[in-house]
Amino acid sequence: MGKETLRLEGIGIKFNLAGKKAKPKSTQLKDIPSMIFGGNKRQEFWALKDISFSLERGDRLGILGLNGAGKSTLLKVIAGVFKPNEGKVIHKGTIVPLLELGAGFEKQYTGTENIFLYGSMLGYSRKYLQSKYDEIVEFSGLKKFIDVPIQNYSSGMRSKLGFSIATIAEPEILILDEVLSVGDAKFRKKSEAKIHSMMEGGTTVLFVSHSLEQVKRICNKAMILEQGRIVGFGDIDKVSAIYAEMIG
Repeated sequence: MGKETLRLEGIGIKFNLAGKKAKPKSTQLKDIPSMIFGGNKRQEFWALKDISFSLERGDRLGILGLNGAGKSTLLKVIAGVFKPNEGKVIHKGTIVPLLELGAGFEKQYTGTENIFLYGSMLGYSRKYLQSKYDEIVEFSGLKKFIDVPIQNYSSGMRSKLGFSIATIAEPEILILDEVLSVGDAKFRKKSEAKIHSMMEGGTTVLFVSHSLEQVKRICNKAMILEQGRIVGFGDIDKVSAIYAEMIG
């Protein structure tokens, strides 16, 4: 604790109503007439606006909010998937985003082949993955299926393998979007314990979950997003109490 690992300064990102990221501000003057006279192809809204906060080493931030509040968009901005229209993200060290587990898998490849493919996409060297291969397979619980093509895996199996690969190292910043709800109850318990062990190693965690109880178990800080803006930030007990009232 005590060492800043992540800072967001005035982050804003806008999309058009089709769900695509808006073009830079300088190209929008030509669109004003169609917006005034009823054309809706270029109507835009701010998915995030004026987002500023910082986290220190070992902080675990739970991000709360109703559907459409901007939670996943915020994680994608921090992970570098989306480039904001305003503001900047400053971070120290590596970021591992667990946004869509197994999204980078090749379906025709086996579990083993995807360990090396997906692992390399996350920045791990082949030598490192070889040294951790047995550990990945054991944690996933998929030893019987590891030489079977991914296309024959259930979504839960793919998520288990993705989680096992992504968490094999301890990054400075870990981003989790609903990923602890994957798999069966036994695997959820094991994955939550894994996250706790990473936190003890000093990893900073940003965590989105629809389970307020899970956020309270894992996090020491919380944020409430509403229509793309921060309406609450601080100690987990204080902020979670505010959110519990909000959702009735």
